[in-house]
Amino acid sequence: MRRSVLFVMVFLLVLGFVVADEAVLIDFANLTADFPPDNPRHNERTLTDYSIAAGASFTEEEKAEMRISLAIDSWEIELASSSRNVGTISDSMVRSAPVRAGASRFEEQTVMGVRVRFPTEPFNSWALIRPPFEIPAFSDLDEVDGEGNLTVAQEEQGRGRKFDNYGVVKNVGVLRSVSINVHGLNFPHGLSIVLQDENNRQHEIFMGNLQFDGWRTLEWRNPNYITEVRNREVRTMPLYPNLSPMRKLLGIRIYRDAAQVGGDFVTYIKDISLTFDRAVLQLERDIDDEAVWGILQDREQARRDAELLRLGNIQVLRYLEQRKMHDPDAVD
Repeated sequence: MRRSVLFVMVFLLVLGFVVADEAVLIDFANLTADFPPDNPRHNERTLTDYSIAAGASFTEEEKAEMRISLAIDSWEIELASSSRNVGTISDSMVRSAPVRAGASRFEEQTVMGVRVRFPTEPFNSWALIRPPFEIPAFSDLDEVDGEGNLTVAQEEQGRGRKFDNYGVVKNVGVLRSVSINVHGLNFPHGLSIVLQDENNRQHEIFMGNLQFDGWRTLEWRNPNYITEVRNREVRTMPLYPNLSPMRKLLGIRIYRDAAQVGGDFVTYIKDISLTFDRAVLQLERDIDDEAVWGILQDREQARRDAELLRLGNIQVLRYLEQRKMHDPDAVD
């Protein structure tokens, strides 16, 4: 009896040091525009079709253009309600920013460039840098076929890993730390990362201020992380069909204090990484549960359809508005 108890204790002690993992939540160098080849404006890996929201009056050619992705230039900036006016909204934007050859870090890679125009009046404000759509936690990896359609290969059906490391990290137990590589320009503004877990709970993690010049890795370490296994609550959790514990990116928030200077603010962001304990050991399963039952697909489909419909309504309205705008190069 004592021997079995000792074995369990040793196993748990070893487990505490083995299962920790590190993963890239998102790397903006992988979100450059590469599709379509003749006029790249989307990121092929994260391409999403929202033509589900288009009416019958649109042609098939127009519906084929109703796509969006996580390409850097597609990201948006949401300002606090007290900071929104024509000037601040029009001058707050996200752009792809190439790093020069010979740079000390991230040489010749592309990063996310952020410009925010804060009000000059002395009051607190914030700006949320967010993806163009809510990143799905469980979505099958699809490809663009020869006719331009998005199709899912047989071996990818039910695996739900399209956005893994493109805004989603799965099998996340307890977070140990979060880090972000950011280029500062001596602005005294704060930066936080907004995450969401499998239960749709939001977690905002303050990373620090940006009052420095050049690249720096800002890191948050979980102050409640218990390193001693014997002090942890040891428990098991049901596996399938529960959605794997995960974290996904909702956005990056910039805080401007009322006492600090307003006006234009610029920064650059390379990537975000997580260090965590795995929720469950990655053991090879004897049976592919999702291939047999498809429960996760069914459960997430309604959520994905609702988000695509919301996204589609907004994007279709923007598409129509762009068609109505004055084009100085158009010939009457």
